[in-house]
Amino acid sequence: MIDWTDRHCRYFHRLLAPRARLYTEMIATGAILYGDAARHLDFSPQEHPVALQLGGNEPGALARAARAGQDRGYDEINLNCGCPSDRVQKGAFGACLMSTPALVADCVKAMRDAVQIPVTVKHRIGLDYDESYAFVRDFVGTVHEAGCDVFIVHARNAVLKGLSPKENREIPPLRYDVARQLKRDFPGALIVLNGGLAEADATLAHIAAGGGELDGVMLGREAYHRPRVLSELSQRLWPAAAIADDAEVIQAMTGYARAQVARGVPLRAVARHMLGLFNAQGGARRWRQTLSDSRLLAANDPGLIETAWAMVEPGSQRHAA
Repeated sequence: MIDWTDRHCRYFHRLLAPRARLYTEMIATGAILYGDAARHLDFSPQEHPVALQLGGNEPGALARAARAGQDRGYDEINLNCGCPSDRVQKGAFGACLMSTPALVADCVKAMRDAVQIPVTVKHRIGLDYDESYAFVRDFVGTVHEAGCDVFIVHARNAVLKGLSPKENREIPPLRYDVARQLKRDFPGALIVLNGGLAEADATLAHIAAGGGELDGVMLGREAYHRPRVLSELSQRLWPAAAIADDAEVIQAMTGYARAQVARGVPLRAVARHMLGLFNAQGGARRWRQTLSDSRLLAANDPGLIETAWAMVEPGSQRHAA
């Protein structure tokens, strides 16, 4: 989710899911240790609980970056062992790390020694076209022994040669049974399912609250393109937690955008994350067109969010409970 789940996106998603755990985009250790750390790490208090996802392969650097995240107030440090992009492969981290479980264990140990907050791992279930369960079982076992108790399992292989990152989200088959088997083999670990999750009912069927075996679910692109799925899940999992209705979301995001624009942030940086809010509703196309119109955005007036909302057909606006 690089360039997607930035702080503006997370602030928006928090309005739709009051208790869900939010994750940053993957941030390379070098960007934190040698770049503009504030730009990468700053977030709004409303985002809690929020996890910092790191990319890297050097235990010392990961430990320092994790400590920087803890100092900023993050609730969790997550090591990405699942991204298959060319850029990540050149840096020998992301999904590449699954081929070196002992190194991942060293990284986890170093981060656990550096922070008091949980250290978790996100990974795939295999590399290239090897569908051996033993591969992912041994990876999880080695990292679990190093003290990692939470594994976010993207239930596809990562094909490092021959497939683009987009194809890696679509072509390798989903094998949810592998995640379920990991839970059986490592009952003391929390196994969170990721990959291909979309509809609320089908998603919840995988976890204990819906009759399944797993401990949680993570949604990525579906939550971005159809944000209200977060509200649908939240209503089922935490019925007592009030969720902002459409009017409240528009009011909150307009106020947030005003504060960000006053700090020098372009309106586009905030508005781009809201384009899917009214998907499948009357006026959704006009909403998207208005909030992505470069001429209108150039004025940098947060009132554009309210202008766009006026184009959504009143009868189709949602009022979440």
